[in-house]
Amino acid sequence: MSSPDTIVAIASAAGRGAVGVIRVSGPLVPQIAIGILGRLPIPRQARFSRFLDAQGASVDEGLALYFPAPASYTGEHVLEIQGHGGALIVDMVLKRLLELGCRMARPGEFSERAFLNGKIDIAQAEAIADLIDAGSTAAARAAVRSMQGEFSARVADLKTRITGLRAYVEAAIDFPDDEIDFLSDTALRERLAAVFLGFESIATAARQGALLREGLNVVIAGKPNAGKSSLMNSLAGNEVAIVTDVPGTTRDALRQQVHLDGLPVNLVDTAGLRSAVDVIEAEGVRRARNEIARADRVLYIVDAGITGGNDSAQWAAELAQLPAGVPVTLVFNKIDLTGTPARLDDTTDPPRVFLSALTGAGLPLLRAHLQLSAGYLKSESGAFAARRRHLDALRRAGQHVQNAADTLSSTRAFELFAEDLRLAQHALGEITGEFTSEDLLGEIFGSFCIGK
Repeated sequence: MSSPDTIVAIASAAGRGAVGVIRVSGPLVPQIAIGILGRLPIPRQARFSRFLDAQGASVDEGLALYFPAPASYTGEHVLEIQGHGGALIVDMVLKRLLELGCRMARPGEFSERAFLNGKIDIAQAEAIADLIDAGSTAAARAAVRSMQGEFSARVADLKTRITGLRAYVEAAIDFPDDEIDFLSDTALRERLAAVFLGFESIATAARQGALLREGLNVVIAGKPNAGKSSLMNSLAGNEVAIVTDVPGTTRDALRQQVHLDGLPVNLVDTAGLRSAVDVIEAEGVRRARNEIARADRVLYIVDAGITGGNDSAQWAAELAQLPAGVPVTLVFNKIDLTGTPARLDDTTDPPRVFLSALTGAGLPLLRAHLQLSAGYLKSESGAFAARRRHLDALRRAGQHVQNAADTLSSTRAFELFAEDLRLAQHALGEITGEFTSEDLLGEIFGSFCIGK
């Protein structure tokens, strides 16, 4: 579905640089190419060209590449101009392209047109943005896999298996006289088992990709002077937070991202939880509680130098004040003052880690605990870029298949069985964009940079 508009955008980074890249896409590209280059370039060949103004004078010179539709990124005629990277020069070329009939592209509009023209699906489009924003080698590799269609292919394979199940069961609906006992049909149950295995495999890879993309949000909380900021600095390997003996030193939320063997962890140091002594500290405590409510995991710091880790009544009362449902790890800090050995006890609820933020004893145990609690695998092999909406769609699709399996076990209502499978297919289709609202499209592509 080609757009009637021809769009243009600067595709290189803003500011002064060696090369400035401008992209044009749309039906007017052939005429525009003749207007600014004096001729239509040979398709898919980089050619040296002069870029001309309205009077035919040279504004700049460089390389021009022409991709006729449909063999282009967007599926439309595409022209790419690579000139010198001075901001003024790039702006002059851009203005000339606007004079020739282009309009400025919206953020992500090139990728949106690629999706609308069937060149990529939504998951691949999102992976393009994820690749640009990747903060680690593992995240970049996962994004490349999704961009190249691996995630979409796995989803398509799962949908094909579910389609086979639907066809198998709907035969019982269409031909009831055959008296096939589907409830005891081994082949049907084997197909169901294969679908469940497919969900488990794809969900594991997607969760890894989501972790690599978004990271684990870890909030460090506790009473004043328990050592929250010291732990923040130790995990970050830098003096991110101010550390003093004065209670209430930290007033605002301090953020720092660290990588634990490739796992991005978004650390948030918060104000000490107590009855505030002034309005500034009260606001800090309010913000701390907001951060705790949004955390993937809370590290609740207890001063082992005071409690020795034995005053369970005290920290149990403190934990009771935290939002329900937020995973918590108790961290007993300052074991250098008690002589307690560093250790991890994950058999308790909540788990406990004994460490010293000052000496570093026990920090490797905490790092390993965070990786394990997040379900992170050190090897990113097989992971692909995924977002929370993908995980939600996979969860809903898996639940529909589980509902179908429950129906199979309890009743011969094949119509309900088939309907649950249809809903599972619909949920999977949301991942690749088969069933996508205009609002979601706007949200996805609106987050892209201009020119992509």
